[in-house]
Amino acid sequence: MLLTRVGHTFLYLITDASLDHGMSPFVYVTYRHIVAGVVMFPFAYFLERNVRPRLTFALFLEIFVLSLIGISLPLNMYFASLKYTSSTFVASVVNTIFPITFIIAVSLRFEVLDLRHPRGIAKVLGTLISLAGVMIMTLYKGPIMRNLYGPLIHVQGKSGAIHESWLKGSILSVLSCVAWSIWFIMQAAILKRYPAQLSLTTWMNLVGAAQSAFFTVIAERNNPSSWSIGLNIDLWSTLYGGIVLSGLIYYTQLWCTEQKGPVFITVFNPLSSILVAILAYFVLGEKLYLGSIIGSIIVIIGLYLLLWGKEGDQEVHNIKANINLSAAAVETQNATNILGRKEEVQIQVGRE
Repeated sequence: MLLTRVGHTFLYLITDASLDHGMSPFVYVTYRHIVAGVVMFPFAYFLERNVRPRLTFALFLEIFVLSLIGISLPLNMYFASLKYTSSTFVASVVNTIFPITFIIAVSLRFEVLDLRHPRGIAKVLGTLISLAGVMIMTLYKGPIMRNLYGPLIHVQGKSGAIHESWLKGSILSVLSCVAWSIWFIMQAAILKRYPAQLSLTTWMNLVGAAQSAFFTVIAERNNPSSWSIGLNIDLWSTLYGGIVLSGLIYYTQLWCTEQKGPVFITVFNPLSSILVAILAYFVLGEKLYLGSIIGSIIVIIGLYLLLWGKEGDQEVHNIKANINLSAAAVETQNATNILGRKEEVQIQVGRE
């Protein structure tokens, strides 16, 4: 999961540069998932042909909803928010996926919460602190933090009216995070009925691309030229987002969700925030506001308080596992002793 956060870090920066260059976020989302679906299809077809369950109509409807909630709707909102705010800001807001996912998981009994224990209280406090940090980032912009050195890389763009509607971008970013939190919970549920991660990744990308194409036709109906991209940052960001993010990282997240649960994979989001803030500020010369810094620090404090609370779940899980193993060992020993006694009785009866 650490490598996936590094991959997300470069996504923020390269996509931000592409949007500044003038690429439509709707077109980007559509092309990105077409690329991912085409790249992942042969791997899914050949590697999972013996383990892939039959795709029923009901299961396809679940995948359709999964793609709508996790790909087409939130990604279009997310990249639109990136155009209105900054890569540093949206990377920080994405940290809310962890506490929101935790709240939903507790409500649906995917997550254990014991308020009689200090770790249970830490989970609640961490969630509230994280949400407070997001509110600060959203409602308080603050003064610009001065960069004494200037950007190392300059991106020339044709879209000058960007990063102007901070509140609009904030709302879109938060809504996309709520959708993604629901998406992670749904993944855990659907993987129980369709445990083929490569195939599910391929289906989500292809269905999500079709849904996003529908939205793009409506959003860009007066700008048909937005569909064309050249051999520039627009193409490279699309290929990177499709192959690395929507392909490899989606698959990795599905695998981790099946192994560790939906809350675990959202724990590592703060790493992206730190890396994005450093690279965007020092390398690209992006504006960094005091409100984003204060809010990010508060969010990260809350996240790791929540993470400390979750460590107790692993301890409880290990204790239960040891108890189950001990009980199984005792039962096996008892069964062996009973069989041994039966054999002794049979031998004695035979002698008599």
